[in-house]
Amino acid sequence: QVQLVESGGGLVQAGGSLRLSCAASGSIFSINAMGWYRQAPGKQRELVAHITSGGSTNYSGAVKGRFTISRDNAKNTVYLQMNSLKPEDTAVYYCNLLAARGYVYWGQGTQVTVSS
Repeated sequence: QVQLVESGGGLVQAGGSLRLSCAASGSIFSINAMGWYRQAPGKQRELVAHITSGGSTNYSGAVKGRFTISRDNAKNTVYLQMNSLKPEDTAVYYCNLLAARGYVYWGQGTQVTVSS
């Protein structure tokens, strides 16, 4: 069993910053990649950013240049630094872990609200 615990969400004004954290624990055999997705009301869940075990990163076009994903392999933790936040970034942000053998795990989600 793998648990993902997210933290760092909240309310911020447009132009502000937030940092999300996601710590993985439990029976983790091997992590291939970790990432962040988000889901706004009435919209589908979408990829925000992910990072492989080797450190390769990928970002959605909507956040590229404003968000930075990083990870601490020793702590099985992934971070999302979000700068220059916009009201359209408002969503529930979910941590995602892709493990060996194709297992996928999700966090419970953390709300990010950006006011204009």
